[in-house]
Amino acid sequence: MINNAIKLLMISLVMVSCSKSEDVANSVNLHFNNTFKNTTIVLGSADSPAASTNTSASGQLHQFSELKYVISNIRLIKADGSEIPYNVNDLDKGATVIDQAKAATLNYVLSNIPVGEYKQIKFGLGVKQEINTLDQLRFPVFYATAGANDTKMHWEWGTGYRFTKLEGFYDADHKELSIHTGSTINGTNGDESTYKQGVDAYRDITLNLPSLVTVGKSVPQINIKADFDKLLSGKTNTITLGANNAVPSIHSAVEMVKFVDNLGGNGSSDTAGMFTVESVSN
Repeated sequence: MINNAIKLLMISLVMVSCSKSEDVANSVNLHFNNTFKNTTIVLGSADSPAASTNTSASGQLHQFSELKYVISNIRLIKADGSEIPYNVNDLDKGATVIDQAKAATLNYVLSNIPVGEYKQIKFGLGVKQEINTLDQLRFPVFYATAGANDTKMHWEWGTGYRFTKLEGFYDADHKELSIHTGSTINGTNGDESTYKQGVDAYRDITLNLPSLVTVGKSVPQINIKADFDKLLSGKTNTITLGANNAVPSIHSAVEMVKFVDNLGGNGSSDTAGMFTVESVSN
């Protein structure tokens, strides 16, 4: 009888051990592919033979020497419609700068995602208003890993972050292209009591997955394409670069919003902007 009791105890322990070892969470990798239409972008100087060039819907040639943008407020949507937020109020843990010049930044790993099947992903292009405040004494992890001292991913004159930063050239004579977007504030400089929302450049992106992502024993990958052909040839606006909009010191808030609506969607008829999910792998 004692031996039988010992055997039953051992079986129970094995069963408990097995149940505890079952996966309850795993990681999901987001891979970003920055393109002109279907061609991955190669950065370069004005005279670089290797740099990718693109022709807009209005026939304007353009290319990039720098390409950066902020992804934050990430949420995964389960097959049953429930939403799994990923550190949405913590830029240190839930945001990243995608930098085409740094291959490591093109992959962003979401950790500790509950097991299950997912049908959709949502994320912000930029930083939502409630946490769009730059701490001048301590750069958040997502900002510092992109190079806090050299990327200039914040407004020098404001308190928030730049959401996209595109440098390059346009037209056959390689005129300067410099498109910076980000939310702004209006008011008297230095008097916070007068500050109020100016341009809201944050855009919430919603992307359906072509097949369900299964989080379990393996680490699935969501391959997201950002098509920068949309910068000038978006669903909302067809833009021609010129003397009134090609560099930050010239383009107005109204002109900046045209770029924002092309890259991130206008928030109503377009909630995807330049982004699509190319594929998923489980």
